Amino acid sequence: MFKALSDSTRRAMVERLAQESMPVAQLAEPFKISAPAISKHLRVLERAGLLEREIRGTTHICHLRGEGLTAARAWLDAQRRF
Repeated sequence: MFKALSDSTRRAMVERLAQESMPVAQLAEPFKISAPAISKHLRVLERAGLLEREIRGTTHICHLRGEGLTAARAWLDAQRRF
């Protein structure tokens, strides 16, 4: 989870998806990186449980998975006592 969020591009993707679900092409628009690089970032977010893709024909719609952030929040809450 934290490794996935350690990259500024992935954090920006999560922030955009927190506003609304969107197709990969729309999610990738503001980033000046290649399509294969976008795909790698999305796979990291998927493996971390932060993102899921819905396939509609040839379009992949990205959705933020709030459950993925719950694990991070639980860990941070447990560390507050220190």
